[in-house]
Amino acid sequence: MTRTFRRIGALGACTVAAVAFGAAAPVHADNGEGFEFTVYAKEVPGEGTGTSGPPPKAGDVFTVADDLYKTKGGTKAGRDGVTCAVVRVSGTQVDANCVGTFVLNGGPGGQITAQALVTFDTSAEAPSAYDVAITGGTGDFKNAHGYVRSTPDGDYQQMEFHITVR
Repeated sequence: MTRTFRRIGALGACTVAAVAFGAAAPVHADNGEGFEFTVYAKEVPGEGTGTSGPPPKAGDVFTVADDLYKTKGGTKAGRDGVTCAVVRVSGTQVDANCVGTFVLNGGPGGQITAQALVTFDTSAEAPSAYDVAITGGTGDFKNAHGYVRSTPDGDYQQMEFHITVR
């Protein structure tokens, strides 16, 4: 599996990341019932990191874990776990259905779940920016919806959260 194939999960991963709201300093949305904030996800190296394998094929499953930071290399804000299943391969284009959970440090409390069908090019150095739908959560995020914009940023993924909780 190539590094690009693994990095797509950095929702960061893919697809989906974790956040400490106190550390990430969320900004309340204009309606007073949501949050907007940015964190930086960095993949936690797993077994086999840096090794190449056969090209992905439909049915392949991969996982990604990230640590999240307030700034690049700054204070740790949380963590995420993402699982992706390859659902389509056409040449170097791969579609992966990714589901992730963000574990939050600090308040408000709870977890955020997210999902996306991410298309990436296995020949590219880094994946393109993509949006991940927030599908729900627990605790203070039991009615959460919105999206996360994930953008490559060097060794990190910039994760812009836009959450509504009503």
